[in-house]
Amino acid sequence: MNIQTAPTGFRVAVVTGMTGAGRTTAANTLEDLGWYVVDNLPPRLVPTLCALVERSEMPRLAVVVDCRSKRFFEQLPTMFTELNEAGYRHDILYVEANDEIIVRRQESVRRPHPLQGDGRLLDGIIAEREVLAPVRASADLVIDTTALNVHQLRDRVAHAFEGDSLDQLRVTVLSFGFKHGIPVDADLTLDVRFLPNPHWIPELRPHSGQDAPVAEHVLAEPAAQDFLDHLVSLVQVMKEGYLREGKRFATVAIGCTGGRHRSVAIAEAFAQRLSGTGIVTRVMHRDIDRA
Repeated sequence: MNIQTAPTGFRVAVVTGMTGAGRTTAANTLEDLGWYVVDNLPPRLVPTLCALVERSEMPRLAVVVDCRSKRFFEQLPTMFTELNEAGYRHDILYVEANDEIIVRRQESVRRPHPLQGDGRLLDGIIAEREVLAPVRASADLVIDTTALNVHQLRDRVAHAFEGDSLDQLRVTVLSFGFKHGIPVDADLTLDVRFLPNPHWIPELRPHSGQDAPVAEHVLAEPAAQDFLDHLVSLVQVMKEGYLREGKRFATVAIGCTGGRHRSVAIAEAFAQRLSGTGIVTRVMHRDIDRA
């Protein structure tokens, strides 16, 4: 294939992942951000489409590639090779969710899984995970939508792909509760259960880490300030390495027991500090409203 080398400002996003995990929502969000979006394109056609879109002077292209392509799906490695050879810098956005959530979502829309054939819905999900495993391993950004609603997913995608900079690290700070499960999409997971728990103080228990009384209580601990100092320094070191390796998205997960008090307060403070260093930062609280 004869494709001219792409300009450095041209951006390509490949949206893929599990059926029912939110690919359509991710693609719609990119379209709302001004990306030219093409859904369900055979992988071998993606490099050619990049050349056409580039010549049309559209700076950003997103393609949704998934198992609906069936026999074309095995062409993904060739697609990525051709994109690299042509000089197209691309980001892979991979969305996933656990089996229970995917089954529930697929049953709600009453559609069979593209890979289930004559088997069960769960058989199709297992087959899809196996086919997609190499893509997930090389993804630039993985978003687990198991505990996210549509608005939260749109927020995560918008934070990662808004703007035009190709050389800027974008960090999502995610608070969570260990009792609700560790986020599988985190690049760095930290535990703040070493801090005193406001849950055991009756007047603080009804509040969250976003409320001033809880935040002040948590951040008054000298250990909390030391933790934040070291964490900001750590991410600054990671930033240089990430950008050097072409990684422009990072998710830092901060957990406490329930995800309502300590992790929320620390995540808010950390996001504020990180933003002050010039890193594009957004904070999300996965479990703040869970019992």
